[in-house]
Amino acid sequence: MVAKRIRAKERDAIIQSLKSGVTPKIGIQHIQVGRVNELKALIQDINRVSDGGSAFRLIIGDYGSGKTFFLSVVRAIALENKLVTVNADLSPDRRIHASAGQARNLYSELMRNMATRNKPDGNALTSVVEKFITEAMKEADTSGKSINSIIHEKLALLSEFVGGYDFAKVIEAYWIGHEKDDDILKSNAIKWLRAEYSTKTDARNDLGVRTIISDTSFYDALKLMSLFVRQAGYQGLLVNLDEMVNLYKLNNTTARTSNYEQILRILNDCLQGSAEHLGFLLGGTHEFLLDPRKGLYSYEALQSRLADNSFAKQAGVIDYSSPALHLASLTPEELYILLKNLRHVYAEGDKAKYLVPDESLKAFLQHCSQTIGDAYFRTPRNTIKAFLDMLAVIDQNPQITWHSLISSVAINEDKPSDVELETEDNEDGFADFKL
Repeated sequence: MVAKRIRAKERDAIIQSLKSGVTPKIGIQHIQVGRVNELKALIQDINRVSDGGSAFRLIIGDYGSGKTFFLSVVRAIALENKLVTVNADLSPDRRIHASAGQARNLYSELMRNMATRNKPDGNALTSVVEKFITEAMKEADTSGKSINSIIHEKLALLSEFVGGYDFAKVIEAYWIGHEKDDDILKSNAIKWLRAEYSTKTDARNDLGVRTIISDTSFYDALKLMSLFVRQAGYQGLLVNLDEMVNLYKLNNTTARTSNYEQILRILNDCLQGSAEHLGFLLGGTHEFLLDPRKGLYSYEALQSRLADNSFAKQAGVIDYSSPALHLASLTPEELYILLKNLRHVYAEGDKAKYLVPDESLKAFLQHCSQTIGDAYFRTPRNTIKAFLDMLAVIDQNPQITWHSLISSVAINEDKPSDVELETEDNEDGFADFKL
């Protein structure tokens, strides 16, 4: 079989991203290895969302273990299955529940990163709304009804839900702007859908609606969006939230509990079938889930729902139907294949341009094993980075041999990227600080 050539643009994006320790936005299919059972489980989730159901998964793994990469692979599969995806990283100013705009910020970020199969890089909200109008036009042509009546019929379904009336009114405003070539009205409608209005007064003046998407309507707005993308001809909505550890780091107990309550609400809706055509993937570390003091396990209702399957544990197997999916470590064999893939990508898919032979890959892995033990395949980020650094040196200095480099490669075990400042509340209301 002839190896497929890799475009220079893809090659550069993959190499530059991995060297800086982040997940590439394109070309991930060239380097994906392992995690077969986890992917099968999530493909079933995607199919369930397409069939009108819902899905909820916590993707749990160590720092650098490939959670973000895994989420990107699942997102790419969802796009191929005609789902719309939205993704965002949580941060101090982006949370699931808040009262000072952080939840609205998260929603805005999700909408900015909306992707479809035709627009995989994000900013697809406008094209989804346009597709809704195109679908309505097609339906009007085949049924003989007016476009206006078709749009009203489709939007009437949304009006039955919380916040649905104004959501429908905004889509209608976009349609009016489309008909009248009013770009300002169209951009105001998109601005509202992206939760970029901070006051109800501005929204009422621009669009005639009485509400805006705010902190309190974060989850309800996502449910409406999942129904809307269905009306636009897509299979459903997949919501990807990464860096959930930022909730674990919240020192205010009330704020943390409120966020965990919101996660519980989403989990209950998805498991009970109240949400339709909607899936949630939440990426977090082990302490975010398991810490009995500050993690999800500190909230009793979540602990009972997310606890490991005791029978699976007893039998020494993994239950892939559990809402909390712990990413298995890559095996040394899988990491060897990953290094082969990286070598292939570096050479733009041309075997003649390989910088190092197969034996160097084995020697490199042996060195990693001796240097940092089993962490080199549990958290492969630093191993990948070191390997690409080595290839870069050989590429730029052909006189240097791989033998001389491998023994000098330094690889650190992956650790959290920041130093956490913990505070513990005392009975007297003050806090003890520790670094």
